[in-house]
Amino acid sequence: MSETTQTFTPLGTQAERLIELGVHEIAGLSAAEVRASVEGLGESGDGALLAVHPDRAPASALAPLLSRRGKPGFVVTDMTDVDLFAPLDGIDLPDTPLYLVGGVDRGDDMANWSPDEALPALTAASRTPLLLTEGIHWAVQHPDVLERNHCFMTIGSRLRKPKGTLDARTPALWISNGTGRDGRERREAPKVGWCWAGNRHTWLGFASGTGREGLAGRG
Repeated sequence: MSETTQTFTPLGTQAERLIELGVHEIAGLSAAEVRASVEGLGESGDGALLAVHPDRAPASALAPLLSRRGKPGFVVTDMTDVDLFAPLDGIDLPDTPLYLVGGVDRGDDMANWSPDEALPALTAASRTPLLLTEGIHWAVQHPDVLERNHCFMTIGSRLRKPKGTLDARTPALWISNGTGRDGRERREAPKVGWCWAGNRHTWLGFASGTGREGLAGRG
């Protein structure tokens, strides 16, 4: 386990956080269903991230729930198609409304790698890159995971063009400087944006996990 592998709060605490923010309503679930999804798991699920399937809770609905220094999160203005970013081929999501992501790590050791370089390295290490929605869930539960000069990409989500090729953009979460179209009022706010798949950034790691587990028969 690296120094950037997250230790999550108990699943019941995470469930209450999602309920507090109204994520269950976005997902079309009752608060009782969310609580039941983790009831009785005990230590078997401790240390994992509780996530809602992106078909139920898209990135555009989750981003405003992010918060940093009293400022809500947002999606950059030139990413109006954010909800069309889908899991890469080879990433099989559990067919359940809620699921767990284990061994979540920010990937600081891969800072200054390009997404094109990072993906095969993660695969070779038997790790799976996080989806954008999973990254947002992480920052919702632990806002301090977004630090100046230490933020992360979520390259498990990519946009596929009509002919099947991948769009060159890769999504990421970081902190706005309040410049350009972000607006000065958004300085220090959590930001959902994108970077080119072939570019490197010293301040972006590559968030990944060890696997996903559906909460079968729950939620």
